[in-house]
Amino acid sequence: MKNKILITSALPYANGPIHLGQLAGCYLPADIYYRYQKLRKRDVLHICGTDENGVPITIEAEKQGKSPKEIVDFYHNQIQESFERLGIYYDNFSRTTTSLHHKNAQDFFKRIYNNDYIVTKTAKQYYCPKCRRFLPDRYIEGICPFCGFSEARGDQCEDCGRWLDPEELKSPRCKICGEKPVLKETEHWYFRLDLMQPKLEEWIKSKKHWKNNVKRFCRGWFEDGLKPRAITRDLNWGVPVPLEEAKGKVLYVWFDAPIGYITSTMEWAVKNGQPDRWKDYWFDDDTKLVHFIGKDNIVFHAMVWPAMLMAHGDYVLPTEIPANEFLNLKGAKFSTSRRRAVWLHETLDSFEPDLLRYALSVNLPENKDTDFDWKDFQNKVNNELANILGNFINRTISFIAKNFSSKVPPATGFLNDDREMLERILKTKKNIEERIEAFELKKGIKALMELAKESNRYFDKSKPWETIKTNRNKCAQTLNTSLQIVDSLSVLMEPYLPFSSEKIVSMLNIKRNDWDRIGEPRIPKNREIGEIKILFKKVENEKIRFEKEKLGIKEVKMPETISIDEFAKVDLRVARIDSAEKVENAQKLLKMIIDIEGEKRQIVAGIAEFYTPEELVGKTIVIVANLAPAKIRGVESNGMLLAATKENELALLTVDKPMDTDAKVS
Repeated sequence: MKNKILITSALPYANGPIHLGQLAGCYLPADIYYRYQKLRKRDVLHICGTDENGVPITIEAEKQGKSPKEIVDFYHNQIQESFERLGIYYDNFSRTTTSLHHKNAQDFFKRIYNNDYIVTKTAKQYYCPKCRRFLPDRYIEGICPFCGFSEARGDQCEDCGRWLDPEELKSPRCKICGEKPVLKETEHWYFRLDLMQPKLEEWIKSKKHWKNNVKRFCRGWFEDGLKPRAITRDLNWGVPVPLEEAKGKVLYVWFDAPIGYITSTMEWAVKNGQPDRWKDYWFDDDTKLVHFIGKDNIVFHAMVWPAMLMAHGDYVLPTEIPANEFLNLKGAKFSTSRRRAVWLHETLDSFEPDLLRYALSVNLPENKDTDFDWKDFQNKVNNELANILGNFINRTISFIAKNFSSKVPPATGFLNDDREMLERILKTKKNIEERIEAFELKKGIKALMELAKESNRYFDKSKPWETIKTNRNKCAQTLNTSLQIVDSLSVLMEPYLPFSSEKIVSMLNIKRNDWDRIGEPRIPKNREIGEIKILFKKVENEKIRFEKEKLGIKEVKMPETISIDEFAKVDLRVARIDSAEKVENAQKLLKMIIDIEGEKRQIVAGIAEFYTPEELVGKTIVIVANLAPAKIRGVESNGMLLAATKENELALLTVDKPMDTDAKVS
């Protein structure tokens, strides 16, 4: 194992707040991994910052009628504060508008330029006649040529993740005014990514343990053949291209942004009084460089950025790129630019941070897209976090407070059940270590919850509420063992639930245990425990209703329940429609003659908006056969057909294969 670990999280654009999709994609996983490595007492840094250059910033500034600087200053502070409130810790949180970063990015460009990996090309670029300017890629939207997504950007499709050139878009339009742009010639500087393909292919072949989604994505690009990519833009906000002949142009944001990892590490070294210490991480092959990203950033971190580092020639290459899939919202991607999201800062106004950390940790999109749902959030908090983990910890400490005067009961001799639980802790510890090291963080938190379940079973089986009356020594042993489990849980949960972990340490009135001592009974007898605190407050229905309403999700009110005996009174039968016609002077009503095993009946239904009489003849439908006859607009109806309805849609309930009429539906 390498001796130094440098962890980076993708630099978030300072054009909006952080949303839960971004959080589950890279920021929470990176923090869990970092906290775990700190507990293992390894030489580890966690570096991040806001990405403040490029088109996303200028677009947001134009929307709000503000300067780009006002936008980045506001969102940098908001993003940093949101991370801190959630317990996401960085050794340094930088920004890409600093003079140091501008210098680093320009020096990086010049080094690659001097190494003959950058060339100039005159190319056609979209120009908006109405706005009277060349349009950088993110000022253009259109239809993705690969997946057909109608709102693909000029640099990338948010839906399928493909990196695009603006000219590839179908039906392109200016994002500002909506006009169709025209192609005009302009000069730009291109990074010779094509020259790097042999090195990149060889390097990625060696990454046999990488996630399949990363390797598969790279293979697709290699098969198409890498091409030179433009790394400059016609824009007045960003890092100026350091060439006399390139006045008025800036570096493409995806060229300068990853260099921000280096800048942030340099800032950390200066703050710690060791200005050259950053080189220990960036120039030493003994560094494990880990980039936490979402799948839409794979092309930049697994191909473009490593190619840039190779072309430069000095820096270490990424060791791990644990890219997550998307956390979606009702099946569609979260989007900062379209303000379609659940925002982190707003969520933290309503819920304690560890509730959110848990709900996202057990639903991380590690291998496939997952969905965020407020009802699911409530269930995970109430039924798992509170009822299982919180329940065991609180019942243990509360029992000691009530029956042992808040003092740790003595261990009078470990029985088989006690020893089995202590062994279970060690197995869980090993399991969590293996899972986190393999970036399977979801399996790690689930292993923790399995230990909590086993702990509750142990407590129930030991029945201390009975042994306190019949065998006080056995009761003391049970509670001592339970408290040692609580101590171990406080350490095992720290990477995932740091605030709750801290509460437990406070309740135990003892210093945090070392990771290597997890499972060892170390809390001395008669030590007084601290104040009992509720670890996890359950989430009320009213809060969930409020959050759903913010997203425009209407609460579906379910009808009152009925007994099975009441339902049995309803006689549902299969019937065939023999004829149908409109009811005179009734726009919505149709009159049908149906056949139920030779019995002819007339029924009337308000379905004329959705079906013509001709469409209905011959359909096999489901009806309520024992409904009392009724007159509708003077026409008798002897039964009721069944249909599914929602808003302005209706569909008849039919059977999906041939079935005799009169068949009972049950």
